[in-house]
Amino acid sequence: MTRLNKYLAACGICSRREADKLIDQGRVSVNGQVAVSGMKVCDSDVVEVNHKRIQSAAAKVVLAYNKPVGITCTEKDRYAEKTIVEAVKYPVRLTYAGRLDKDSDGLMILTNDGELIQCMMKGANGHEKEYLVKVDREITEAFLVGMSQGVYLKELDVTTRPCTLKRVGKFTFQITLTQGLNRQIRRMCRCFGYSVKSLTRIRVMNIKLDGLKSGTYRELKGAERETLYRMCGMSDNQ
Repeated sequence: MTRLNKYLAACGICSRREADKLIDQGRVSVNGQVAVSGMKVCDSDVVEVNHKRIQSAAAKVVLAYNKPVGITCTEKDRYAEKTIVEAVKYPVRLTYAGRLDKDSDGLMILTNDGELIQCMMKGANGHEKEYLVKVDREITEAFLVGMSQGVYLKELDVTTRPCTLKRVGKFTFQITLTQGLNRQIRRMCRCFGYSVKSLTRIRVMNIKLDGLKSGTYRELKGAERETLYRMCGMSDNQ
């Protein structure tokens, strides 16, 4: 059993002090009854804040989120117009595996499973991420070949890993990476005299963006989620 204010804090709703205020204001209920200060709860109890059920912090949550352009991938930034935390507004505190810069959009995986995040972020694992990119001038065969062979990025003093590219239009291509350097695709394109006009992540490992509207998310369940965990060498205990 856990004190209610501690439980709410563990679920990422607010601090313990703020939880006490919510309880005193009668905005928290447990199993349909208005909560009182000092009471204890367990994971089997139904806890609601402002009539919205709170998911236990023990339950692993994995979301696919279609980040719009303009959203900053950070929890707190006083200079950001809107952070990803403010945009998603999920009742459980989540973090992300692989950021997208403010000017990019597309698929992000959000979860409260730290082990899953660690596995997905570890560069040595070589997990695939696929992007749809539009540039400012016509794509040439030399550009596709040069990008795919790996590019030396002087500002980072690193050569990118070989990757897969496919032309899908006069100014558009798809690229599959197995690493996540800072603004990697934009830096790579600049090395060939190209400027990125738009960049959308369309796949992370086995998870695809297909059909997910901008600014919305869906919870990963079933075989899709099980495959993600299996690719990370983990067992999914939903």
